[in-house]
Amino acid sequence: MAIVVGGGQTQGETVGNGRAAALLFAREGACVLVADRRLASAEETALAIREAGGDAIACEVDATEAADCAAMVAQCTERWGRIDVLHNNVGVADGDASAIRIREEAWDHIFAVNVKTVLLACQHALPVMREQGAGSVINVSSIAATCAHPLVAYKTSKAAVNALTEQLAISNARHGIRVNAIMPGMMNTPMAVEGISRARGISKEALVAERDARVPLGRKMGSAWDVAHAALYFASDDAGFVTGVVMPVDGGQSLQRG
Repeated sequence: MAIVVGGGQTQGETVGNGRAAALLFAREGACVLVADRRLASAEETALAIREAGGDAIACEVDATEAADCAAMVAQCTERWGRIDVLHNNVGVADGDASAIRIREEAWDHIFAVNVKTVLLACQHALPVMREQGAGSVINVSSIAATCAHPLVAYKTSKAAVNALTEQLAISNARHGIRVNAIMPGMMNTPMAVEGISRARGISKEALVAERDARVPLGRKMGSAWDVAHAALYFASDDAGFVTGVVMPVDGGQSLQRG
C-alpha cells in the first residue's frame, strides 16, 4: 500500500513525477492513495490506475496542513490496513530569487511546500510504519541541493530535504523503516517545461533545447519515468538494505562541478 503525495500533476504534454510514480507502483501491484491539493488531478491518476486493473483512491490534501496529512494517513489505513510506502513528491519554486531579492513570503511558501510537507507526512505515517516494523519513505529532492543554483530558497529547501532524509533514516532504522531521497536533474515534465517556459516567456521548444544541451548523457533530459523507476527501486525489496541514500537521477549533470 503506497501513498503518493503530489500524485496529480500540472497540465502538460508529458507525465509528471508524482503521477508516473503512482502509475508504476500500481503496475507492480501496489494499492495507491493518490494525494494532491488538486483533487481533480489526483482523480485522473487514480482513474488511470483503476482502468488498468489496479486499486487506487484519490484524496484532496494540502500537505502543508497537519490535519490534512493526518486524514490522508487515516484514509489509507482505514481502507488497506497499513502503509508500506510513503512517497513525498511536492515541490515549488514560485517567487524564488537571489538572497538579496527574495521576498519573505516567497521564502516561507517554498520552505512550507518543499520541506514542511515531508515532515508532516512523515509525522503521521511513521507511527503506522513503526507499528508494522517496516516501511519505505521516499523523498523527492533535487540536484539543486548540491549544485550551483541561482535561486536561494529552492536550493536551500532541497538541501534541507536531504538532511531531513538522513535524520529520518538513522532515527527509524531500528524500526525496520528505510528512508531515501531522489535528486532529479533536468526532467521533461509539465511543471518544468510548461511552467518554466511560461515564467520566462519563451517557447517550449526553445526551453527543451536549452535544457537538453545541459545533460551529459545523450544531451537529452530525463523523464518522470526515470524518477519513478528510482522510487520503485527504493520501495522494493531490492533496496532492503538501503537507507539514508540521496541518489542523483540526472544523466551525469551533477558531475559537472569543475
